[in-house]
Amino acid sequence: MALYEHTVMSRQDISAQQAEALNDTIKALIEEGGGSVAKIEYWGLRNLTYRVKKNRKAHYSLLAIDAPAAAMAEVERQLSINEDVLRYLTVRVEELDLELSPILARRERERERERERAPRTGYDDMM
Repeated sequence: MALYEHTVMSRQDISAQQAEALNDTIKALIEEGGGSVAKIEYWGLRNLTYRVKKNRKAHYSLLAIDAPAAAMAEVERQLSINEDVLRYLTVRVEELDLELSPILARRERERERERERAPRTGYDDMM
């Protein structure tokens, strides 16, 4: 089996739950084809640099996949039929990167900084 990184952009007017349901559908298709999904990252609704099919924003998802080529061909066929999918990109890789992507890693660092800056309102502060 081959290793793939698969990125999906879906329309801005679907909900985050529908975008994640699309990820679950992709995972089910891959498992039916004899593969496995090692990681699914939902990046959220992000601005596009230019309009894609009249959309200014899109829901992004990244999947790390270990599957045969036939399973990936079926996933791409299904995504090309789906009207909610704006674009997809499948790249074959030598090994899967299971760490957080740079986009989610930056988001986590920002959350940690906000937690450090937030004032603590506990019992000890009142004394």
